Amino acid sequence: MSLFKRLFNAVKSGSTTESEWNEIRSNLIDSDLGVNLVDQLIAVAKKSKPDDAQSAIVNEISSWLSTKPREITPGNAGLNPVLLVGINGTGKTTTTAKIANYLQQNKYKVMLAAADTFRAAAVEQLQSWGQRLDIPVIVGKPNSDPAALAFEATKAAMESNIDYLLIDTAGRLHTKVDLMDELQKVVRVIEKQSPIKEILLVIDATTGQNAIAQAKSFIALAQITGFVITKLDGSAKGGVALAIERESGLPIKFIGVGEAVGDLQPFNSGDYIRSLLN
Repeated sequence: MSLFKRLFNAVKSGSTTESEWNEIRSNLIDSDLGVNLVDQLIAVAKKSKPDDAQSAIVNEISSWLSTKPREITPGNAGLNPVLLVGINGTGKTTTTAKIANYLQQNKYKVMLAAADTFRAAAVEQLQSWGQRLDIPVIVGKPNSDPAALAFEATKAAMESNIDYLLIDTAGRLHTKVDLMDELQKVVRVIEKQSPIKEILLVIDATTGQNAIAQAKSFIALAQITGFVITKLDGSAKGGVALAIERESGLPIKFIGVGEAVGDLQPFNSGDYIRSLLN
């Protein structure tokens, strides 16, 4: 059943008990919409006439979505650095490779930088993706300074006339001040050579409302331009997409729907809303 089917049915029936409303409320909260948004939505539903229920609810949830551009920013003449940030376990390294493939398919010259220098597995994974996609990967010595690696990668990308440099940064807990300071240092050293085009926060949809806390912390310390949501399920935990855009005002740019390199889709808000309704 779609995320909002029971809500529509409740309005259309015209005889929903308070106990049934509470059950609907609980189900919507379980979908990771968050308590405040659920209560707003139920208030709209209760005020709607049966024939107007679906359009009223669709208008409400549509108003929560970001109005900012969802496309990855078109490349300028010259280098366009893109940082991928987030906590460990969100699929950040794989997402970096998927975006590289997407850009390459759109005829851009791409380079990768393995700035997660303290995790050998992440460096090896990115190198493996680079070999499969025939995309150059800049790596440093194990445990080297991530900012220094980012600086060298930016320099190399500019010298090679690369369109997009995708930098896979270390996973960092949003509550760890020293790690967030390290991210700010990476940003500063890149921008000494080239303005950063995008800073994309990779979020695992299954982390639920904790994703909102992650987003707020990263936004406070870095100029996040958008999100990539992995493991997004429109019928089960799909409410997190609505919640994160409502809270931040920033757009989801891509969604990950599988492990293969082609399993990355530009986020289409219209398709997403339809997936919640049907």
